[in-house]
Amino acid sequence: MKEKVLLGMSGGVDSSASAILLKKEGYEVIGCTMNLLEESNQEAIKDAKKVCEKLGIEHCIIDCRSEFKCNVINKFIEEYENAKTPNPCVECNKYLKFGVFYNKAEELGCKYIATGHYAKKEYSEKYNQYVLRKSNEEKKDQTYFLYTIPREKVENIIFPLQDNISKENTRKLAESYGLEIANKKDSQEICFIKDNDYQRFLKQHMQNQPKKGKIVLTTGEILGEHNGLINYTIGQRKGLGISYKEPLYVIKLDINKNQVIVGTEKELYNDKLEAINLNWIVDIEDKLENGIECFAKIRYRAKEAKAKVVKEFDKIKVIFQEPQRAITPGQSVVFYDEDGIVLGGGKIE
Repeated sequence: MKEKVLLGMSGGVDSSASAILLKKEGYEVIGCTMNLLEESNQEAIKDAKKVCEKLGIEHCIIDCRSEFKCNVINKFIEEYENAKTPNPCVECNKYLKFGVFYNKAEELGCKYIATGHYAKKEYSEKYNQYVLRKSNEEKKDQTYFLYTIPREKVENIIFPLQDNISKENTRKLAESYGLEIANKKDSQEICFIKDNDYQRFLKQHMQNQPKKGKIVLTTGEILGEHNGLINYTIGQRKGLGISYKEPLYVIKLDINKNQVIVGTEKELYNDKLEAINLNWIVDIEDKLENGIECFAKIRYRAKEAKAKVVKEFDKIKVIFQEPQRAITPGQSVVFYDEDGIVLGGGKIE
């Protein structure tokens, strides 16, 4: 029997397949589901427990509702109140999956934690440390959401799906063990907004309700009225309710003037950004004063682009070789080297 590992189980196919793979490799697996919501996600807990029973492994539940509300839901609301577009999955990984969950593993005497993320962990001779690397399953790679993992914790994380070549293989593996969840659909929406109507959710929970204001061209010309900044995001074209001689896009949300600034598609492009709240998985901080060349990803679905990263006090400046479309404050920028190793990342200002 190998070491003991605490596996995060959401009741979905990825974490269930991860349980199979860990067990096959001889680990002592404990499946663990985090209860994140006040209304309690009973279906996920029930599915995870059923899988554990089928595989003959222990299952436990951690009550994380207060931590989730404080670090994920409240921050999501706060970011929108400040005219930013947040990514709650990044915060959940930082505070819950590789925070509270990691601490639970230590409490239970587990050497490792494991998750069903599509990502790779390996030892790098180049950096002389354990690193995070892009998954073989390029379309499903989730390293963008994992850049906040503390450097010292990477060694004790297992990604059982890291050598998997496709989602189809994952489903087939679950099916071969007779798991009912083998064809369960992937969750696409924000988990704490069941109907995916984030505007309704925000209006219900914001202290200060969104106010109407002006939609203004980058030249200063007033084109119309908006119904609250929370209803708009950088790069948006549809639903602006204005007419102009050429297509217009949201270029900026000005919280001080309560204005939606619009412009042409050309104005959406920028070759630089600043980022804060940085985390470096690879030990390269000492090289940032003079700048490092790398590949930067400004949103989950974006392609990595060549860039130079330079430290400026407690921030970094990122200068792209080619202008990037719709750089959005509140989203993350994540840095990779030429081998797909995650260097680190931060929050776009």
